[in-house]
Amino acid sequence: MDTSSSTIICVAAEWRVQPGHAAEVLALMQQAAAAVRRREPGNLVYTVHVDPADEAHLFMYEQYAGPEALQAHIDSEHFQQIVVAQIVPLLAERSVARYVLAPTL
Repeated sequence: MDTSSSTIICVAAEWRVQPGHAAEVLALMQQAAAAVRRREPGNLVYTVHVDPADEAHLFMYEQYAGPEALQAHIDSEHFQQIVVAQIVPLLAERSVARYVLAPTL
């Protein structure tokens, strides 16, 4: 897969988990991250960060080798079954932004 800077896509997601569900969401994210690393060769980075002042506030940072790799992630069985079906219903808020690496860097 081409991983030149012009094709790398970054996904930045910020989640606020419903009260009482932070531990459950983090456990599910561990499953999701393991599946991504094991099954998605086009995934370059997949990290989850927790706000030290608020365990219900999560930030995800992901990088994909290109649009096809990102679409493969979205279409994957593990994303659909873990993130969409199990995690999203436990979120109070969810924002997702996509970026490409600046060509001058």
